[in-house]
This record gives sequence, C-alpha cells and structure tokens, in this order.
Amino acid sequence: MSRTRLYRNGVLEAENFDPTQISEHLADPSSVVWFDLCEPTEEDLAAISEELGLHPLAVEDAVHEHQRPKLDRYASHLFLTAYAVDLDEVSGQLVKHEVAAFITTGALVTVRKTEGFRIDKVVERWDSSPDLVKYGVGFLLYGLLDFVVDTHFEAVQTLDTQIEALEEQLFDGDPKDSEMQRRTFELRKSLVALRRVVMPMREVVNAVLRRDLHIVDPEIVPYFQDVYDHVLRATEWTESLRDLITAVFETHLTIRSNRLNVIMKQVTSWAAIIAVPTAVTGFYGQNVPYPGFGTHTGFWTSTGVTIGLSVILFGVFRRKDWI
Repeated sequence: MSRTRLYRNGVLEAENFDPTQISEHLADPSSVVWFDLCEPTEEDLAAISEELGLHPLAVEDAVHEHQRPKLDRYASHLFLTAYAVDLDEVSGQLVKHEVAAFITTGALVTVRKTEGFRIDKVVERWDSSPDLVKYGVGFLLYGLLDFVVDTHFEAVQTLDTQIEALEEQLFDGDPKDSEMQRRTFELRKSLVALRRVVMPMREVVNAVLRRDLHIVDPEIVPYFQDVYDHVLRATEWTESLRDLITAVFETHLTIRSNRLNVIMKQVTSWAAIIAVPTAVTGFYGQNVPYPGFGTHTGFWTSTGVTIGLSVILFGVFRRKDWI
C-alpha cells in the first residue's frame, strides 16, 4: 500500500502516480516528491532505495520496529524516526504508532510501521497550508513533525485530566482501592511510555533546525520553532505529571495506612470495653464467698460496676476520637 504526490513550483501537480516515475520527476529541480509506504518489507524499499541512494542501515531501521526517536545524517539524505501516540481514556493505555522518514533535497519518503499512524491527518495539514508548499521538503517535514508532536501534546493533556480525577478520588468517603490502584498503575505506565517518545523529540527538532543540514528554508524556521516550543512544553508537562502521579500513589498509600490505624484504634477500644464486663463477671465467678454472695445485692453491684466502667472507658475513648 503506497501513496505518492508531486509538487512542482509550489503547486500540487499529481497524486498516486507510479512510483517508478519518481526518478524522472526528481530530475526537475523545481519538483518535490512525497512517497508513502505502509508496513513495507526490505524488498519493497529496494527500488526506492536504489533510486534515491538510501543507506542500507537506514533502510534496515525503516523496516524493523521499536526504533528510538532520532535523526540520523547520511551522505545523501537524513533518516528520521518518530512516534505518534493515542491514549485510550477508558483503559488509560498508550498506543504508539511508529513512522520513519527519508529526507532528501527533493523528496520525502515516509514509512509507516502500522496503519494506526494517521497519514491522512498529515496530508490535511499540508493541504490546509498551500502558501507554504513553496518551501519544498522542509514544508512536508514540518507537517509531519507538527502532527506527531500534537499527538504527544493531546496525550499529555488527557493524562493530566485523568490524574486530576485520581486526586479527587483520594479523599472520597467511599474509595475503591483496587480500582484506584489499577488506574494509577495504568496511567503511570502510560506516562513512562509517553516520556520515552517525547523526550528524544527535543533533540530531533533541534537537529532539524541546524543550518548546516540545508533542509529548512530560513523563511519556514519560525514554524519549526513553534514545533520545538510544543516539544518543550510537552516534555516539561510530562516531567511534572510524573512527579504528580508519584505523589498521588504515595498519598494513596498514606491514606490507606491512616485509615487502617483508625480501624485498629476502634477495634482496640471496643476490645477494652468488652474486657471490663469479662473481668468483672470472671472475678465474681470465683467459687469463694464475696460481698453480696448469694444475694440480689451482689448481682446488681457487679452489674453496676460493669456498666459504670464500660461507660467511663467509652467516654475516654470517644474524647480521644478513637471511636
């Protein structure tokens, strides 16, 4: 599954043409070509690799999954790896969609590892800014990076909302501990996964802005700086959320410990109250004469002592807020 586009003199001229015509179009200095592949094999990339002179190591990285976000420089091209992300609000799980890109002076080749990477959204960004098409490959690269970074930002915002909801549940009068623990664990795991794809993007965008690469036209640099600003904000936000989710987790454990202490105090207090009648009746159960032995007076005396001491203990514990 592949898609192609041809821009000439800043205007979209053709779409979905035969990939074998790429070298013919690139012979014209005014042409810019975009070629997209989804889940290709090394054989699928062989033809385009030969036409563009792609490095074998870059081709190998483009085919294999789980590459680190990066920007590698080769003699004839640059090689980019990045991840778009989606966060499931119900389960809290983060889904990553890897994309690789070969960047030359006249062509951008994108390689999607899964169909989950929404390339149509990237195309929409290109089509919504026709005035920037004149900047060639730099414009196409900007649209790709802008989409990727925006997915990071959206995921961070959603995680922030989800963690705030957890904070509100901390002091709920009827907390669901097992559900909250599972939710906290899922969000923490997603936050760690997001951090692994957000942090390296700062280096990637910063490398793209290097003047010696001659990929970004000076006129379009402000757009890349805007992307870089979003990367920094997403990075800082991710770091603050990592501290926040840790605080939520630790606070939850502290509250559970405090709640257990309160329960233990209540159980101990009631056990002390129950011990009084047990002690009194046990004492009066001795088989020896005692004051009031064999009379109603002795019975009522023991009953009064039992009730009186129990009430006194209840009052003391109540005043100490143990019951």
